[in-house]
Amino acid sequence: MAFVTTPEGVEIFYKDWGPKNAQPVVFHHGWPLSGDDWDGQMLFFLQKGYRVIAHDRRGHGRSSQVSDGHDMDHYVADVAALTSHLNLRNAIHIGHSTGGGEVARYAARHPERIAKAVLVSAVPPLMLKTAANPGGIPIDMFDGLRAPLAANRAEFFHGFASGPFFGFNRPGAKPLLGVIENWWRQGMNGGAVAHYQGIKAFSETDFTKDLQAITVPTLVLHGEDDQVVPLANSGPLSVKLIRGAKLKTYPGFPHGMLTTQGDVINPDLLAFAKS
Repeated sequence: MAFVTTPEGVEIFYKDWGPKNAQPVVFHHGWPLSGDDWDGQMLFFLQKGYRVIAHDRRGHGRSSQVSDGHDMDHYVADVAALTSHLNLRNAIHIGHSTGGGEVARYAARHPERIAKAVLVSAVPPLMLKTAANPGGIPIDMFDGLRAPLAANRAEFFHGFASGPFFGFNRPGAKPLLGVIENWWRQGMNGGAVAHYQGIKAFSETDFTKDLQAITVPTLVLHGEDDQVVPLANSGPLSVKLIRGAKLKTYPGFPHGMLTTQGDVINPDLLAFAKS
């Protein structure tokens, strides 16, 4: 098992597969998961000749379950420690949900190491409803995540994966038990404090300036039936802030479309990587 130790002493777990001289693709997972959520994409890109890397965010998966630093600045600093340790350059960074926010801030702060960026079902520019963002989501909705997480994290995670995350709560949808259990496994491997504090990180972080600072080619992908990060709050607003960014949306696809519709998404990711 591979770890990098950050300057703060936090151990970040990572997977690094493929030829070391190939172009790297770095995957950033969503809340409250781990790098395992990218298994399908990592195998796909590995078979196409790329070097693929995925890490577990601090407090998530196999990384240190520290009690602090569960905010976007620390998340990105941890990624920077990893990419510096591996000396990654000309890398394609792909982030899902919270990981999309991580990619946006990383791209803004470390342009010398990144070639392209992809934001998938991502939280930027800002999820929370504020005076400056009247179309956002009220704070009560995020408090509605914190309360059941604190009360019974295992039950809450199972219901979240069984319902809105993959759209299994939609009429006619067929829940996939293995997908639900794998989501639950990843979540429960992480720390409760990281998951609780991470809600604030993904919902209240304003990425406007990060998006405006991105200079690399950027692709934004979003499902039109995303019940976790609604399309209207994210993708179309992000592409207006990123110079030259392209948006592609998918009718009927849920928040977790990388898993349930990977056969559609993966070729689109590859086409962008090759473009």
